[in-house]
Amino acid sequence: MAEQAAWKTREERHARGLDVLKSVDGSVGEKVVDSLADVSPELGRQVVGWAFGEMYDRPGLVPRDRQLVTLGVLTALGGCEPQLDVHINAALNTGLSPEEITEALLHAAVYCGIPKALNATFVAKRVFGERGLLPVGGEPTG
Repeated sequence: MAEQAAWKTREERHARGLDVLKSVDGSVGEKVVDSLADVSPELGRQVVGWAFGEMYDRPGLVPRDRQLVTLGVLTALGGCEPQLDVHINAALNTGLSPEEITEALLHAAVYCGIPKALNATFVAKRVFGERGLLPVGGEPTG
């Protein structure tokens, strides 16, 4: 991850954010940003420049770990299934396995409730199916 610099211009943050967005979310993230162009292009710029150009690019957590945090938070919030779809794909893109993702969503049930964990797990099931990753392995060993 690149070092942060307070002197980065809005354009530099946006350019860096696009690079990070592509590396984490692939074309799916770009489609989300593009879908805002006719209603709130500034929100799209903020997602790219701030969320990805600043926050995702910070040192301290690798992209894989950032996705674990993101999955937990989106699950706990509930009602974020479209964002979970994007970030479950991103979690796979950054090196998490389907087993690790389902384990994280199962663990989230303890803190945010079974209905929210179920909703998140059904999103994961759909993403895994789309990517040819079903069935997911059984119980962890050890």
